[in-house]
Amino acid sequence: MSRQKMIVLSADALVSEDMEILSGLPNFRRYLEGGAAIRRVKSIYPTITYPCHTTMATGCYPDRHGIPGNLKSPYKYIKSPIPWIWEHEYVKVPDIFDAAKSAGLTTAAVFWPCTGNHPSIDWLIDEYWTQYPGQTLAEAFAEMGAGPELIPIIEKNAHLMQERKHPFCDDFMLACSCDMIREFDPDLFLIHPANIDGARHAGGVFGEHIRKTLVDTDRWIGDLMRAEEEIGNRDNVNFVLTADHGQMDIKRVIHINVLLADAGLITPRGDGEDPDWQAWCQSGGMSACVYLKDPDDKALYDRTYALLNHLCEEGVYGISRVYTKEEAIREEHFGGDFSFVLETDNYTSFGDKYTRPLVTGADNGDYRKGRATHGFLPSKGPRPVFYCKGPAFRDGAVIEDGRLVDEAPTIARAMGIDMPDTDGSPVGELLNR
Repeated sequence: MSRQKMIVLSADALVSEDMEILSGLPNFRRYLEGGAAIRRVKSIYPTITYPCHTTMATGCYPDRHGIPGNLKSPYKYIKSPIPWIWEHEYVKVPDIFDAAKSAGLTTAAVFWPCTGNHPSIDWLIDEYWTQYPGQTLAEAFAEMGAGPELIPIIEKNAHLMQERKHPFCDDFMLACSCDMIREFDPDLFLIHPANIDGARHAGGVFGEHIRKTLVDTDRWIGDLMRAEEEIGNRDNVNFVLTADHGQMDIKRVIHINVLLADAGLITPRGDGEDPDWQAWCQSGGMSACVYLKDPDDKALYDRTYALLNHLCEEGVYGISRVYTKEEAIREEHFGGDFSFVLETDNYTSFGDKYTRPLVTGADNGDYRKGRATHGFLPSKGPRPVFYCKGPAFRDGAVIEDGRLVDEAPTIARAMGIDMPDTDGSPVGELLNR
C-alpha cells in the first residue's frame, strides 16, 4: 500500500461564514465534500498570522512557542524595513515538520510563516520577499532555505509573482507547490495563501469582493489535487483546508505612542533619528503590546500601568482592557518580552506613530490599519474553519466548535506520527486512526 500523503492548505482569514459560497464550488465539492470538519475553530491570542500559524504547526500557545506577532519586537518603523519574523530560529518548541522528519517522512512548505531555514523541511519556499533592488526571487528564497533543486521551479513561475500583492503572489506560490508535488512527492506539505486576508484588509470583512478570493481558493484546491492525481496519489492523499483567524471591521486607528510621548515616555531626537523611549506601544492590529526599556524599573512600570489604565477608563482611546504580562499568560496563554497588552474596543485598531495626529483612518499600505483587521481576542469575530478529507479522516464527522491548538496534534495523529509535548490534543472524532 502506498504511503499516505498530507496537504494542509491554510487559506488565511477564511471563516465559517465563507463556507456557504465555498462549499458550492466545484473543487471543494469534488475533493472535500462529505469529509470531516470543525465548522468554527477558536483561534489564539493574539489573532495574528505568524503566532497563529506557529500554533497550527506546533500545537502550542504563544507563551510556549515564542512568536508573539508578525514583527520582531520592540519595533519602531522610522527608517528601517519592517522586521518580520521570517526565520524558524525564533520558534522555541518542536513542530509537525520535526515530528515528520523524526518518523522518516519527507516534508515541504510554501509561504508557511516562521519557517525560514527550517532544518526539518526538505523543500522550502519561505514567506519572504526580495530585500534590495536587483535581488532576484531565487536569491531571496535561497537566503531563507530554498535549496538548489527548487531554483528552477522558482524561476519557472517567477513571472506570476507580484510581491505582497494578491492574488499574484498566491498564484506564484500555488504554481510552485504543484510543481513541487510533481517533482518531489512530499509526505507532508503545508501551504499558506493569503488572498482572502488581503481582500478583507482592503475592503472589509464581508462583501462581494470576497467571492473572487473564494473562487481562487477553490481553483487552488483543484490544482493541488490534480497534481497529486498526475503522480498517482489520488487515493492516498489527505487534504486539510483550514485558516488562522477571522477579521473585524474597524472605524479608526489610534496611535497610543502619541499619548506616551505626551507623558514624556517617548522623546523625539530630531534629524530623522529614532526617538528615545522608556515605553513603546507596538501594534498588532486590534491589540497592541507595550514594551518597557527597563521592565525591572518598578517606578517606570507603575507609571506606565497607571497611564494605560487611565486611558482605558476614559473610554475614548480604543482600549477595552489592559492586561499585565502575567494576566495575558494566565488568561490567554500569551507571553513575550512585553509588559502590557492592550485589547481593542471592537472598532479601533492601533498604530505605531508617536507624532500627531492621534487618530487616523484606514491605510491599506499596512495590514494593521486596513478597513478590517485582526489581532483581537479569539472569542471575538468570525472564526476560522478546519475541513479535511482522505483515508485518515472519518467521512461525515462534523464538530461545531474546536481549537486551533488541536490542529497539529490531529494532523500528526492522522499521519501516524507522535507530537508528545503539545498544549493541544488530537480530535479523535475526526479520525479513522
